Amino acid sequence: MNDMYFQRIADAKLTLALEAMGAVLIEGPKWCGKTSTAEHIARSVLYLQDADMLEENMLKAKTKPSLLLEGETPRLLDEWQVAPVLWNAVRHAVDKRQKTGQFILTGSVVPVLTENMHSGTGRISRMKMRTMSLYESNESSGDISLGDVFDGKKEMTGKSKVTLEQIAFILTRGGWPAAVREKNEKLALKKAIDYYEAVVNEDISRVDNITKNPDRVRSLMQSISRNISSEAGTTTILNDLNANDKSLSQVTIDQYINALKMLFVIDDLPAWSPNLRSKTAIRTTVKRHLSDPSIATAALGATTQRLFNDFCTFGLLFESLCIRDLRIYADSLDGNVYHYRDAKGVEVDAIIQMRDGRWGAVEIKMGAGDIETAAKKLLSFKENIDTAIMQEPSFLMVLTATESAFQTENDIWVVPLGCLKN
Repeated sequence: MNDMYFQRIADAKLTLALEAMGAVLIEGPKWCGKTSTAEHIARSVLYLQDADMLEENMLKAKTKPSLLLEGETPRLLDEWQVAPVLWNAVRHAVDKRQKTGQFILTGSVVPVLTENMHSGTGRISRMKMRTMSLYESNESSGDISLGDVFDGKKEMTGKSKVTLEQIAFILTRGGWPAAVREKNEKLALKKAIDYYEAVVNEDISRVDNITKNPDRVRSLMQSISRNISSEAGTTTILNDLNANDKSLSQVTIDQYINALKMLFVIDDLPAWSPNLRSKTAIRTTVKRHLSDPSIATAALGATTQRLFNDFCTFGLLFESLCIRDLRIYADSLDGNVYHYRDAKGVEVDAIIQMRDGRWGAVEIKMGAGDIETAAKKLLSFKENIDTAIMQEPSFLMVLTATESAFQTENDIWVVPLGCLKN
């Protein structure tokens, strides 16, 4: 067992999934900790990218893939997509053994299912991992539980020790486990830059075996980063890029964006469609997000000092950080995160909806000076929801970079990100 292992919120979800299904696929960006989490529970491991064994393992995969499945269970098949034939082999083994908890598959690439590959439904459960939340990196006090807020618990208070300067550092460092463990700040900050450069120069071309121009990839990621936490569509991004490269087409941009999604680099936030009292049209455009805000800071060359010199970008990146953590916390509670915007321009930064229909609305504001305005906005938004059809919101919350967590006289939660947990 690795003494440097940080407990992850995904640990409990993986354990439960293995109790319910024959195999579990853990997906997410590389370096986010999938392998470490899987190793923590696996009884045997096959590293498909082990150079010393690659030739032998590929030969086994071609001749008799079941040989690669032999070992104590749960057996971890790390980066299984190196030998895609293992997908059907796992499915067949699960059917044959008729037992749960047999295999864990990890992958940093969205698998492309061919005609010969079974979907895995009923045999292989899927779960997504992201980089570390502030609670997982021991930077959030965890005084306020999102689950408790959903359950209507009152009179909770908390204190955040995360300063604005630390928020800026976290944005540039990211939630990469290797960076969180690194004691040397300069080396910790380098992890996100190394990830970004690997995506630009290597990974994006390998994911679909289509060679891509690194300069164009770099420009694309910079454009997405400039439009972080916005509803910028591909047309907006194309227009941005065409300022310097008139030869780019919509087809090329779509191809590049699709490759970044396959690598779990892009992690856009879908729109929420509630029932309204009014006949106002609801926008369905996604909000632009990356799997970790440090990818954006790396793309933009943004240091902690530069963030303080550009508070607009700082605020958008802080929103993206909050969305990442809310997704991690909500996922552990069997919920999903969305954003809301209607044709009248009414916006809510995050809507968290549980599988049982409960939901809560969150506005994200860095400073204390914006809390009152955000609270009024949430109350006005709540009045337009048709509660005759939908449930009343379980809570309204302003998520901040301030110090204290409390409830207002209108029962609106004011919670620093440095106080929150799942």
